[in-house]
Parts: sequence; C-alpha cells; structure tokens
Amino acid sequence: MSRKKPLIHEMRESERPREKFELYGGDRMSDAELLALILRTGSRNLSAVALAEEILNLDIPGEGLEKLYHLSKKDLMEIHGIGHAKATEILALCELSVRLSRLKSREHLSFSSPASIARYYMAEFRSYRQEHLKMMLLDSKNHLIGERLISKGTVNASPAEPRDIFGEALRAGAVSIILIHNHPSGDTTPSPSDLSITQKLMEAGELLGIHLLDHIIVAGAQYKSLKAEGYMSLPAL
Repeated sequence: MSRKKPLIHEMRESERPREKFELYGGDRMSDAELLALILRTGSRNLSAVALAEEILNLDIPGEGLEKLYHLSKKDLMEIHGIGHAKATEILALCELSVRLSRLKSREHLSFSSPASIARYYMAEFRSYRQEHLKMMLLDSKNHLIGERLISKGTVNASPAEPRDIFGEALRAGAVSIILIHNHPSGDTTPSPSDLSITQKLMEAGELLGIHLLDHIIVAGAQYKSLKAEGYMSLPAL
C-alpha cells in the first residue's frame, strides 16, 4: 500500500511551497510546487502539491507544465478539488505565460526570419486543439501594423478564402502579409489544402498589390516555412 502524501500542515515548514519559495526562490522548486502556490489549497485528502501533481500527470498531450496549455475549464473542473475559482486562476496563469512569452519573443521579432515569427506564436498556438489561421499585416516599411485571426476550424482543417484574407488586408492598408497557422497533430508537413491556399493567395496578391511574404506552419516547438521550403513560387507568365 502506497504511503499517503502529507498535507501542507504536516510538512516541515521549509518544505511547504510558500515558505520554500521565500527561503530558496522559485528555481529550487518543482513544477508541482510552483503550481501549488497558485492553487493555494488542496482537497480534503490531497495537499495543494499533490493536487498539482495530479494535474501535471493527466493523460493528455504534452509534458509537465505544457499540459496546462491543453486543458479547458471543463477538463480542470472534472478534477476533484478543482472548482470554478481554481480553474479560472489556472487558465489566467496560462494566458499570462503566453503573453510574457510573446513579449520576450517580440524583442527579436524579424519579419525576414521565419524562426523568430514561429517563436512569437508558439506559446499561443500550443494551447489550441483546432487549427487557427492568423495573418500578420505589414506596411510599406515592413512594420507590423496589426494581426488578424482569419479562421479556426476542426482538428484537421482551418478553411480560409482569399476574399476574407485580402478584405482584412485592404481594410488595414497593408502592403504585404504573412500567414501562420498551427497543426494540432504535431506534424509540420503542409497539407494539400495548405499548398493550395498559399498558391491562390500568392496569385491574388500579385493582382491586388499585396504580397504574401511567407506561410508558416507551427506544431508544438517545430515550424516550417513554406517559402524556405521552396513551395512559394509563382507560375511563369
């Protein structure tokens, strides 16, 4: 029979998450201990640390804290000891981590570097179970003037039409655009529909004077630039 894990008040003071953080700092703490600080309390039979470990050990995609990106409020509230308030706080923590990641990535964001663009969106896209297609809007000096969510679809597809994409670009006064979308499957290989919509947008963009600079696919920590891979070439006249 496995030994029951101690509740917080049964731990030595130096092992309790809050006291440990104050004594040693966050870098000396496990993921579960840090998450326990957000949870604050556990359930009747589980400490906050044990409850955090249950969350991090759920049978869902990802490793450790990465699993938080894949959890919905419904998923969290199905865990005994997680109510409305705790679920909301955890989701707020995830959103903050996404925004902090984007702030850090923005410092090195270069529109001529597919890697920097992919890093900018990775934390956000990692949380999506469906495909999301976003567009970055650039002016004549290659400055970012906005971004738009064009579509979100099923697990396997995010349909988009050229009229939707260029309608948004024209309204924003964009001179060029970059598309980026995620593959929840984890495979960055472009699908036939990815290649088809890219070709259509390149051809339509040439007529409208709004150039598609790249189309980037993100899957977890991996990415693929269709331009770098040689998929973006216009047919000879």
